[in-house]
Amino acid sequence: MGKVAAKMKVMPQSPEIDLDELQERLENALPEGAKISRVDREDVAFGLIALFPTVVIPDEAGGTDTVEEAFAGVDGVESVGVDEVGRI
Repeated sequence: MGKVAAKMKVMPQSPEIDLDELQERLENALPEGAKISRVDREDVAFGLIALFPTVVIPDEAGGTDTVEEAFAGVDGVESVGVDEVGRI
C-alpha cells in the first residue's frame, strides 16, 4: 500500500495562540499510522498565522478525513482544510 502526503491548512482561533504549543497538540492528536513531516507557517491577516502541516498517511479509503477530524478537535483550532494532496 502506498502513502499520501497531504498539506493541511490549520487556522488558530486567535493571534494570541502559541503556535509552538498548537503544533505540539496537533502532533499528539494524529491518528495511528499518520505522521507530520514538516510544518510551514504563513501570515494570513492582522497578526494571524496559519499552520500548514504536511501529514503522511497510508493511502486507504477515507483519505484525510481522520486527520481533519483529529485536528478539528484540538484546543485552539478554528478550522482545518486540505490545501494539497499527492501520492509519494
